Amino acid sequence: MSGSEALCERLGIQHPIFGFTPSEHVAAAISRAGGLGVLGCVRFNDPADLDTALSFMDENTGGRPYGVDIVMPARIPTEGTQKDLSALVPEGHREFVERTLLRLGVPPLSGASAGDAGVLGWLHSVARAHVDIALRHRISLIANALGSPPVDVIERAHAAGVPVAALAGTAAHARRHVDNGVDIVVAQGYEAGGHTGEIASMVLVPEVVDAVGDRVPVLAAGGIGSGRQVLAAHALGAAGVWMGSYWLTTAEYQLGESAIQTALVRATSSDTVRSRIYTGKPARLLKNKWTQAWAEPDAPEPLPMPLQNMLVGEAHQRMSKGGDPDVVAMPVGQIVGRMNEVRPVAEVMASLLAEIEEARARLKA
Repeated sequence: MSGSEALCERLGIQHPIFGFTPSEHVAAAISRAGGLGVLGCVRFNDPADLDTALSFMDENTGGRPYGVDIVMPARIPTEGTQKDLSALVPEGHREFVERTLLRLGVPPLSGASAGDAGVLGWLHSVARAHVDIALRHRISLIANALGSPPVDVIERAHAAGVPVAALAGTAAHARRHVDNGVDIVVAQGYEAGGHTGEIASMVLVPEVVDAVGDRVPVLAAGGIGSGRQVLAAHALGAAGVWMGSYWLTTAEYQLGESAIQTALVRATSSDTVRSRIYTGKPARLLKNKWTQAWAEPDAPEPLPMPLQNMLVGEAHQRMSKGGDPDVVAMPVGQIVGRMNEVRPVAEVMASLLAEIEEARARLKA
């Protein structure tokens, strides 16, 4: 049995394609299509909203497995309430953000939205609440976007029969994850969207496979948006692939305004930038007027996580609702150059599988 087949059998999925997404509608559709839909939890400031989303997953995946992705550092930070932490955000940074939004013509939030722009989902305590909620549902995987979760969280997941995955940007990270008890390592290359390291996938994946592939399955992430790239990941030694950006232009994606998908569909592979302005940690984003403003000489240095999130949380919501494709805050990888149309998840998955077989046939020929 190959590593891919063993991984699929272990998780009860048809295809070793893991789809990360902040949308429960997209995640459920990925699972229904035979992959493993992984719901990103960080947007759920209120754990009760995550409970509702996971209940939706329970009811709309046709009994197929799914996972969750949390954002939790291994070391527990000192943190107070959101109000306490907000006091640490310099006034000059706030003024820069407001001045920039005004110059870019981004309207303020209205009604109930104006008071609901927090970023509690980035706090360690809320991430732990996300774990509590997730373990009450029939999840098949907990992934951590910031490396190994705390050992006690790994032990709780294992006690519930749930494997744990962690993202790695170096072989050293991968070894540390496995030593901590992580079951699946996601080798995420430089070209990936969101939080990402400095080593490209073509170099990183075989390094991680050589480091830990004899102990745990390795998934390849970053720059994957076709069957050819999926097959290439397998050739590099990966047991499967982890795809995030590619699902942002699926028909089931219902978060934000249409301006976001408009911006993504028209972007090329050179229209991204790696910056700390989104969360305080290096993350790859869609390049636009907002990212350019932070690159100007008068722009302040981004704050550390989670203060940067608190600084720009409301700004992100304002841009999302503002409707201008030139001013959105969206993490996305360089694969955005292949995301040229909006299609249903089932169609995307079918295309990936067909392209894998076509590529395999070409190699045999």
